[in-house]
Amino acid sequence: MPNIYTIKTKKIIVKTLLVCLFMGVSFSVKAQNITEGGKVKPPTVTQDSLQETKLQKRPVSKSSKTDKDEKAKIQDYSIISIENDTTYVDTTLTIKKDYKFNYLRKDNFGLLPFGNLGQTYNSLTHDFQSTSLMPGFGATARHFNYWEIEDVFYYRVPTPLTELFFKTAFEQGQLVDSFITINTTPQFNFSIAYKGLRSLGKYQNALTSTGNFRFTSNYQTKNKRYNIRGHIITQDLMNQENGGLDNVSTENFIEGDEEFLDRSILEVNFENAESILVGKRIYLEHDYTLIKKDSLSSNEIKLGHIMAFEDKYFEYEQSSAVNSFFGDAFVTSNLRDKATLENFYNKVFVNYSNKLLGSLQFNLSNNNYNYGYNKVVVLNNNTIINRLKGNVYAAGGSYIKQYKGFELNGQFGLNLSGDFTGNYIKAKATFNLNEDIAASASLNHSSKAPNYNALLYQSDYKNYNWQNSFNNTETQQIAFNLKYKNWANLTVDFNTITDYVYFKQDENIPVNETAQSIRPYQNNSTITYFRAKFQNEIRLGKFALNNTIMYQNVQDDNNTLNVPEINTRNTLYFSSHLFKKAMYLQTGVTLNYFTKYYMNAYNPLLAEFYVQNNEEIGDFPRLDFFINAKIRQTRLFLKAEHFNSAFTGYNYFSAPNNPYRDFTVRFGVVWNFFL
Repeated sequence: MPNIYTIKTKKIIVKTLLVCLFMGVSFSVKAQNITEGGKVKPPTVTQDSLQETKLQKRPVSKSSKTDKDEKAKIQDYSIISIENDTTYVDTTLTIKKDYKFNYLRKDNFGLLPFGNLGQTYNSLTHDFQSTSLMPGFGATARHFNYWEIEDVFYYRVPTPLTELFFKTAFEQGQLVDSFITINTTPQFNFSIAYKGLRSLGKYQNALTSTGNFRFTSNYQTKNKRYNIRGHIITQDLMNQENGGLDNVSTENFIEGDEEFLDRSILEVNFENAESILVGKRIYLEHDYTLIKKDSLSSNEIKLGHIMAFEDKYFEYEQSSAVNSFFGDAFVTSNLRDKATLENFYNKVFVNYSNKLLGSLQFNLSNNNYNYGYNKVVVLNNNTIINRLKGNVYAAGGSYIKQYKGFELNGQFGLNLSGDFTGNYIKAKATFNLNEDIAASASLNHSSKAPNYNALLYQSDYKNYNWQNSFNNTETQQIAFNLKYKNWANLTVDFNTITDYVYFKQDENIPVNETAQSIRPYQNNSTITYFRAKFQNEIRLGKFALNNTIMYQNVQDDNNTLNVPEINTRNTLYFSSHLFKKAMYLQTGVTLNYFTKYYMNAYNPLLAEFYVQNNEEIGDFPRLDFFINAKIRQTRLFLKAEHFNSAFTGYNYFSAPNNPYRDFTVRFGVVWNFFL
């Protein structure tokens, strides 16, 4: 094994220095708001940043001709998505901020985390809407914290903006996320961010160490004809792997004997493995407006180009073979499986917009892909190739039209040539009846090849070598949404899935011979999948009840898509200003619950979940008590997680043989600085 601990220690030092650098910049910003009398001159910020928050800029000089300071509104701190949807910085404290204060930094309803921070999540629901034409990389269990192109945001700010995020982890470690963005001119912006985690965990061989570095930049000429933006992202996500508790320790965990409340003495299936997902990506998007709208013409023509290069790999290492768990191996020690992917993507597009017709786009694209391994495998007189590589050329388009409260949005894509066929159509109609009521309907059809690791995989373990020629997975989804203020938000979707690809235990190898001999299979029948999700909030004075309830129903003769019928999250909380509105307090209790079902099991060698129909898991409540507070731009979070674990039974699992988290108390902070 490499000297991984030395490497990780160096990474922690770098992370700490980066955090200190950002804090130093931030405190220097703070210092510039000190008056001559020595008193702090803070920005005026209220809880309702949407309507009232204004941040005072520092005057250029004392000899300025005007005595009035310029003011930057919170709405001027723009956050721009890959789809060019624009929001702004929000420093308020709401219950949604509590839901997003986690490792992923987004609402994780429908995801069940594993025992340690930085490990994977089991999905309690699935969204089959897709606009992708290419296979995915695979190792899907390790991609929850992997930043894709659509996860990256761009910024435009009147003054430098910094955000510091901190949260405690499980034993020896912490989670930090530091971010700064600056507009050097009104036309040019850049941002730098780094999220780092180290957490030892409660169980043996469960250490996690992850890092996500992001750099973004965007520029617009003064005449606004030429726009360019791009990002550079490097990320490494390392997990030690233990295969979960062995069967005896699983029974000891469920019985709740005091001797085993120290989780470190529970036996795991192995203690000599780790896996890592590493990715690097360069992304560039630019466009030029040939004909610009003006007072004489409502027509606009824009030419653009998008380029993205990504190099990533997933590697599983084990110092000695565990034949009883994964089966026979080609070697007995120093096992190392490494799958790599290089993908170079180019797209050119032309966009025409007109006040009457709307906005039309047509594009042509190319994917140059190279996935595989460094050797050819010959097993049982069958030769398994080492590479899938080639070019795929595609065409696509989009349409957007807005009229008063109505909006129509459509997209399509089609692979024209190459080894992978695929197509998609997506259409959505939205209608805003008034400021309080909105409704939408959408339709999505997708046909794409399964992930690369289902088509080709090689391993030092003999049972984990295959080459498949699966059909495309085809999905159709029709969805409806109706929203009325905060009183009700109802989303319903109906899906059909044909030729669904999944992983499960090899049908030719009994479980009593090998605990996990997992292979990909294809369900040749059609699955129907219905979901209904209802969200609302009921307020009475300073108290509120926030509810999210999901109902799911699957019709699948082969039982390859398993989800709980009911999944619910309910939060009863109190919120109020205190100390003459110097602090805003929010405290309450959150209940999470889902019904029993045949939950997918986890395979660490593939970093994939696989179907099992032997053990039902669920029907255990998870109660969290929280106290959150906001002081100026600082939000503080304190939570007693799963405080009911000791008195409602030790039957809580994130996957078979992988327990959910015990009762623990964690705290953290999110701190925004404005210059």
